[in-house]
Amino acid sequence: MPESTHFTDAGVPPTGAAGSDGNTYLFDPEDPVELARLINVDRLVTRIMGGPLSGLTEKEIAGLRNVIDLGCGPGGWVLDVAFEHPDIEVAGIDISKAMIDYANARARSQELTNASFGIMDISKPLEFADGSFDLVNARFLSAVLTRKAWEPFIREATRIVRSGGILRLTEMIGLTLSTSAALLELNKLSYQGMWQMGYGFSPNGGAPAVSVVLPHLLRRAGYQGVQHRAHVLEFSADTENWADFYRNLEVFWLLSKPRHVQSGAITEEDFDRLYQQALRDMQQPDFCGMWHLVTTWGTKP
Repeated sequence: MPESTHFTDAGVPPTGAAGSDGNTYLFDPEDPVELARLINVDRLVTRIMGGPLSGLTEKEIAGLRNVIDLGCGPGGWVLDVAFEHPDIEVAGIDISKAMIDYANARARSQELTNASFGIMDISKPLEFADGSFDLVNARFLSAVLTRKAWEPFIREATRIVRSGGILRLTEMIGLTLSTSAALLELNKLSYQGMWQMGYGFSPNGGAPAVSVVLPHLLRRAGYQGVQHRAHVLEFSADTENWADFYRNLEVFWLLSKPRHVQSGAITEEDFDRLYQQALRDMQQPDFCGMWHLVTTWGTKP
């Protein structure tokens, strides 16, 4: 790994990095409950995507030597790439010390010497030299970057991609679609809250629309051959994903509750009513649900 992407054992870049004071993540990045939730989501998403580097050609993968995941969370994507491709040096950065500590511990326990992690705020200038990476990857930044932060983020990500390298971004189309009216109401509550806080590109507080805008933003940043691939995670009651996704949504909405109640968007009693009804709906044998994602990527000229 180039010197510019080396991280110390403490998980902090040698030149220092932003702390959690600048955090723009919608949840507490140091919360162990959120850490556990993201570990679960990481595994589910990589599986339904068909692997950590799905969509890239064998030739493109063969040309990778230095790769980074921005906003890596607990590091699942980095560790998967490092395990499958021991000849690639893979780095991950995140604002959360708890997540970086966990990711470094997993890298040590799996003896993945080609994986390293450090603390850094992806909404600020990144402490890497120009053209440091063959591939810059990121997943689910719609809960991290406000709509005004996306273009500066893409410019900074582009700066650290080498000429001929790839920027690859995966975002959800929306929260979930299902046969539960309560879940749909909770989704609307979240969409409105995110929109009012400046997240997403919806014109009216609907689904965030980040995945819709990303191909345009990449082309505007000069990327060539911009492509996108859709992924579907079905979590209907009769599927293998149901139990994991049920636990994910159970925790997700519980963590979301304080923000919605404190904003005045809903009373605690009404939130609890919707939450409990959604959980009951998901436990019905005829419950059906899907989560839709899109990966968008392009090549820097």
